[in-house]
Amino acid sequence: MTDTAPHTFGPSALATPANALTVARLLATPAFILVIAQHGASWWTVAVGVLVAGTDGVDGWVARRQGTTRSGAFLDPLADKAVVLSALVLLSYEGILPWVPVILIGAREVAMSVYRSWIGRRGISVPARTSAKAKTLVQDLAIATCLVPPLAHQHDLQLAAIWVAAAFTIGSGLQYLLDARRAAARGEAR
Repeated sequence: MTDTAPHTFGPSALATPANALTVARLLATPAFILVIAQHGASWWTVAVGVLVAGTDGVDGWVARRQGTTRSGAFLDPLADKAVVLSALVLLSYEGILPWVPVILIGAREVAMSVYRSWIGRRGISVPARTSAKAKTLVQDLAIATCLVPPLAHQHDLQLAAIWVAAAFTIGSGLQYLLDARRAAARGEAR
C-alpha cells in the first residue's frame, strides 16, 4: 500500500510533529543517562531506553507521512548520536564496556557529521541508507546488553555486541563515503 496522502509540510518547514518528536528525544537524552547512572541494569532503565529509542522510528514514520524536512534530516541523526554516544560513554566510564570500540564509534559519528556538513555546503546530498538505521539498531542492542537485567552480567555478550556495533558503524561510514564520492563525481560530470 502506498502513501497517497498529500504532504502537510515542505522541505523547509521547521515546526513539524516529526521534528517535535526528534527534539523530545534529544531533550530526553540527559534523563536517560541519569536513569542509567542511578539505576544501572533495571527494567526501569529498559523502559526509559525503549521510550527514548522508540521515538526514532515514530518520528521517521510521521515525517514520511507529513513531509520530510531539511531540519529533520539534520536533527534526527543528531538525536540518534546524542542518545547512543552518551550511553556508550557512560557505560565505558562505569567500566562495563571497553573504551576502544566506543572511541571508534564516537570518532566515526563525529567525523561523519563534520563530513556531511562539509559536503552539504558544496551542494552534495547523500541520502541516508538502510545501513545507517541498521547501525543505530545494532548500537542500541549493544547498549541493551548492558541494561537488560538478565543480560547485565553477560560480559562476553556485551563485548561481542559492542565490537559488532563498532564494525557496523565503521562499515556504514565507509559506505557513506563511497556514496558521497559517487554523488560528487556525478555532480562534476554535469
